[in-house]
Amino acid sequence: MKWVLGLLTVALIVVHQDFWNWDKISAIGGFLPVGLWYHALFCVAASVLLGLFVRFAWPAHLESAEREIPASQPAGSNHDH
Repeated sequence: MKWVLGLLTVALIVVHQDFWNWDKISAIGGFLPVGLWYHALFCVAASVLLGLFVRFAWPAHLESAEREIPASQPAGSNHDH
């Protein structure tokens, strides 16, 4: 699954370079330029891809690790300067 996510990432990088929309000045829906619609949809696609990364590629050991608080340090204080 990780190689599929890698391919989707590369594909998203390639389509982000939307040189085919640079010369279009028409508005979709009557109020937003084509390029702005394209980038709004690109943001949705990037969000979906990041969600897929979290779902399928998130390291499980990060979820099972618990933070240890030393006995001499009260909970909630931060002395790691």
